[in-house]
Amino acid sequence: METAPFVFGKIVSGQDFTNRQLEMERLLQNFNNGINTILISPRRWGKSSLVKKATEQSKRKNPKLVFCYIDLFNIRTEQEFYEAYIRELIKVTSTKWEERIRIGKQLFKKIIPQFSVGIDPMNDLSIALDWKEVKKGPEEILDLAENICKTKKIKVVVCIDEFQNIAFFDEPLAFQKKLRAHWQHHKHTSYCLYGSKRHLLMDIFSSTAMPFYKFGDVIFLEKIKENYWVNFITKRFNDTRKKVDKSLAERMARLMENHPYFVQQLAQQVWLISKKVCTDKDIDKALENLMLQNSILFQRETDNLTNNQLNYLRALIAGATQLSSKETLQAYKLGTSANVLRIKEGLENKEVIDTVGSTIEFIDPLFKMWLQQIYFK
Repeated sequence: METAPFVFGKIVSGQDFTNRQLEMERLLQNFNNGINTILISPRRWGKSSLVKKATEQSKRKNPKLVFCYIDLFNIRTEQEFYEAYIRELIKVTSTKWEERIRIGKQLFKKIIPQFSVGIDPMNDLSIALDWKEVKKGPEEILDLAENICKTKKIKVVVCIDEFQNIAFFDEPLAFQKKLRAHWQHHKHTSYCLYGSKRHLLMDIFSSTAMPFYKFGDVIFLEKIKENYWVNFITKRFNDTRKKVDKSLAERMARLMENHPYFVQQLAQQVWLISKKVCTDKDIDKALENLMLQNSILFQRETDNLTNNQLNYLRALIAGATQLSSKETLQAYKLGTSANVLRIKEGLENKEVIDTVGSTIEFIDPLFKMWLQQIYFK
């Protein structure tokens, strides 16, 4: 059985990756010139895939450029951050176990990390720190990447995913100040910081009161344009000996509002349902299947919303633009205009909506469709 030619829910590469040429060129320039980069967009817009593809291209052009990937998905404390930071830096900059031990002894004088290995000594590396000693002064850790670069005469780009999680550490502001105080002086190390919670990242990087304000080049990732999706979808169908008219590919992209994750998800469902030639009925059936598959999840999501939040979403779906107007407040029982701002902030924190420019959008277009066709019907 032939594999469906659409990928979502994981990092994509090769022919599964589409467009992003402008952002790609900007990332490549930043990596090559040692410029710090902050990548901001709503979740599931393809940030991780973009960074991964850009780093792969950079390595081919400049073998002395080393990339270190750190995911803060399950990192919740400053100590866990330091341990992950040391572990991943040592792993990507040292190819032999003996070299890792030597580098550790050479670069750590005050803090002595405890190294341990599993069955695979090159990949199963664990780091343990004496937290009491680290709290006295984590300078050796914060400058580790730069000191490795000077020792080995290389350049390192540290790519940190889910960077917004540092906001949940104890004393997050003090921690950010420590990072900025050291990282801003690094000459051979640069940082690419990104994550899946746009509003938290905006708080960290866009506020003049925050330590990471103007830390680097901020790239706001935009949706992939519809014409690129049309070409991508038709080509992927053709590559697997199926046909889809451009108007139908356009419909798929438009239904999912050009959202990378959901366009690929819908296109995959349509591909699985269709025979040799895709039809409108195939798209209708695919949408029905997706809403059915997600109905329990969507019901739980609505159960976690307040009546005011649901009324706000109802107003959005109805096309209301002046949400603080007297007419809208009364028609949808939203209370006062000040209450509308609180409702909006609550929905953003729950990652139901996001503000892109001056437009308020649903993060999940399928959830919006489910509300419109089923919940609010």
